[in-house]
Amino acid sequence: MCKCCGRPFAFVPAAQSLPQLCRLCRADVYGFSRALSFAIYNDALGAAIVLLKYEEVRRLGDWFARQLAETLARHGEAFHPDVIVPVPLHRERLRERGYNQTDLIARPLARQLGVKLRLDVLVRTRPRPAQLVLSRTERWKSVRGAYATRAGVRVDKLRVLLVDDVMTTGATLDSCARALRKAGATEVFGITVARLVPAWSPSTPPQQREQQ
Repeated sequence: MCKCCGRPFAFVPAAQSLPQLCRLCRADVYGFSRALSFAIYNDALGAAIVLLKYEEVRRLGDWFARQLAETLARHGEAFHPDVIVPVPLHRERLRERGYNQTDLIARPLARQLGVKLRLDVLVRTRPRPAQLVLSRTERWKSVRGAYATRAGVRVDKLRVLLVDDVMTTGATLDSCARALRKAGATEVFGITVARLVPAWSPSTPPQQREQQ
């Protein structure tokens, strides 16, 4: 895997040395320090995420949190945060859905890690475009500058762990991380339940392509 964003590399012959960073991370594209995912996105995992996201099956949030805690534990102190911040929904989406599925993962994760949960830090300032399916370029444009810290909120000298359900292009984590670093965070890490890897993953159903 890429040491920065966690993207799996394709198989290479044993005689060749594996690269430490993917092409995007060698170009220093992302604003976060590192990112991890519990698993590569597949149909079964996608169906479970949809149940949490649209049906509010809270037991899945607890189960996902346990998997993320175990994933973090395998990396020791490298991912030890001071606070946990879930990726927020835009207020219009939150109003119509009634809850943020990422909160349902971040809450039990914070309890398991014994780390403070901060729901007051980030806001999504701009809603997602109406179309369900976005290209990679459209995804980046839709979230660039779409997240900000709340007025008066600071995270000075804190190591922040961002929590989300799916990492598709990394654009959402990147936008959130840049807002947090601007507010004073020393490091921002990301962790998600699933990582969509086009060459490895099945086609993403339209409802799962919908970002916050």
